[in-house]
Amino acid sequence: MKGIPRVFLALVLVAIYQLIWAPMLFGAQWDSFSIATLEKKLELIDRELEQLASYSLRSGTGAVGYKSAPHNEPQNQEWVRVDLGGEFRIDQIVLVPMIWRNTKLGLRAEGFPSDFTVAVGAEGGEVEIARFSSRGKQLPRLAPLVIDFDPIWASWVRVDVTGLSERGWDGRYAFQLSELMIFSGLENVALHQEVSFETSLRRNESRHERFLVDSFVPYLMDSSHGDKSQALILRSDDEDQQAAMLIDLGEAQAINQINLHTVDLSHTVPEAVPSDHSTPPHIRVVAANSADFSDGVELFEYEQKSIYDVGPIISRRFPLTRCRYLRFDLLKFQPNAAFNNRKFNAGFAEIEVLSFGKNVALGKSVDVTGFPIRASRLGQVTDGRNYYGDILPLREWMGQLARRHELEVERPLVLAELNRRYIRQRKNLNLMYWIVAFLIAGTIILVLIGKNIRQRAAYQMRERIAANLHDELGANLHAIGLLGDLANDEIEEVESREEFKELSEIVGEIRDVSQKTSDSVRYCMNILGESGEDENVLSEMKLVAQHVLVDLEHVAYIDESISLKNLPRRIKMDVYLFYKECLINIIRHSGASRVTTRLSSLRNGIQLSVADNGKGGLSQVPPSLRRRARLLGEKVSIEETDGGGTTVILKYQSKLLGLIKLGK
Repeated sequence: MKGIPRVFLALVLVAIYQLIWAPMLFGAQWDSFSIATLEKKLELIDRELEQLASYSLRSGTGAVGYKSAPHNEPQNQEWVRVDLGGEFRIDQIVLVPMIWRNTKLGLRAEGFPSDFTVAVGAEGGEVEIARFSSRGKQLPRLAPLVIDFDPIWASWVRVDVTGLSERGWDGRYAFQLSELMIFSGLENVALHQEVSFETSLRRNESRHERFLVDSFVPYLMDSSHGDKSQALILRSDDEDQQAAMLIDLGEAQAINQINLHTVDLSHTVPEAVPSDHSTPPHIRVVAANSADFSDGVELFEYEQKSIYDVGPIISRRFPLTRCRYLRFDLLKFQPNAAFNNRKFNAGFAEIEVLSFGKNVALGKSVDVTGFPIRASRLGQVTDGRNYYGDILPLREWMGQLARRHELEVERPLVLAELNRRYIRQRKNLNLMYWIVAFLIAGTIILVLIGKNIRQRAAYQMRERIAANLHDELGANLHAIGLLGDLANDEIEEVESREEFKELSEIVGEIRDVSQKTSDSVRYCMNILGESGEDENVLSEMKLVAQHVLVDLEHVAYIDESISLKNLPRRIKMDVYLFYKECLINIIRHSGASRVTTRLSSLRNGIQLSVADNGKGGLSQVPPSLRRRARLLGEKVSIEETDGGGTTVILKYQSKLLGLIKLGK
């Protein structure tokens, strides 16, 4: 009994350990968050990813960026430096990786350094603003690495590499970058600046240190939101067709950069047209404050000398110029390969005119001279959209790609932790189900054990009561009998005296009643007690009828084949006492002169009926008989007897489903 609660206590402690202590002792970094928090975190990640620019990678041919000389070991030093041509207050540096196709892992950064530092400097010295190591897990990645820091004045930026990563095709190690951007506010001040280096591999024209700051990145601008817009394309049959596009800024603006977004038809794989499709090979840009360009100033001239001079965004910086009108002279059209170079195109997806990084040409009016075109199409050049949606500022675009990388690295960790939590939750629930089952079973066992103990105690108490009654009451009745015998002996000595004759008869009756009472008590004690002889209840029922109904006519119809020996002692005693109570009620209340008892067998029980010819008139069963019937777990009923009187009927059927066989 004492060991059972300890078992359940141990089970409860195991459950507490599984639910609370184990996660605290052995959990990962996410164990401080609840499942609801993790689910909310995953929802926020997915929601934010929907708002970020996507990785839409370039295809076709073009410059890929800077590449150092290869090494056989990763621990080699390389560096690259960008001189800004003056001091700028910079606050962000972006390293754009070179992308290669890994047939097993998919698209990955190639040659992106694993251990490196970034330093900025001016005439006053240099400051290290960032340090990265392989423990920081910058790789693998597709996205640019964005380094934010407090604004600082600098005239140059240097990347010092001490740990190289493997390049794809031969397993050797090199330092490679597609682009290095240095932002002062929204402006990339590294654009087309001078680049110096430790080593540079120039075996292929697509890899050159000048491509590190040419504004060409391996991505297409896909902002994931906003309406898409078609590019404006001018078509001609003459390669030397002359045309000009005019943009009116509405008022004089101070501008220092122009971005030409090339026509992008790379939505098919492979592309149906070359990557320089419709990009004018020769462009001259002139700025003026007069509509007739009488005060025009040439800002820059772009000429395509190779396929590596074209990218998704052609950016050119120039000295700060204040103007209202811009003219883009299209000095040459691009042959259209789809028509075997018999047709010629010139066009742009968008033209951005930047004033320190802000597009002041957005929504401005456009006109074309020397070429017929519908006016409704001209607005496509300054609507702020490309084939994929809205055009973002360069800094924001790089920041969104970097943020997407962070979220896509974090999301599988959150999802894995959630799945681990769900699995652990299911295990804990199963454990709790088992614990609850054990507790319920244990409770039932404890209840049964307690009930058994109480029954044993009650049984033992009955045995003590039976023994005490047997000893005390039996002794007293025996003493009464002896005293009656002594009284008879004294009376017999004076028997001749007539006045003691009646007293002798009364003493004799006392002796008979005490003997009968002693026999009845002995029977009850045998039933109450665990030991003793198993008296025949049927015989006792006949005897009690003779004793109680001494002055009445009694007829008993008892099936002699019925045996009550297999009934529990309690049932036998309750049947006997119920019968005796019936007879006593008849003597006290019925006024009957005749009683009939019938005891017959049922399928799994017996039926006892006691009828009298008294005054009858009972409307309900007397409380004493109902109480006796409840002890048996049965119901008692009464009926009117033919000719007057009452019949009490008790049916007892065994609940042991036939284990007790009556009538055998």
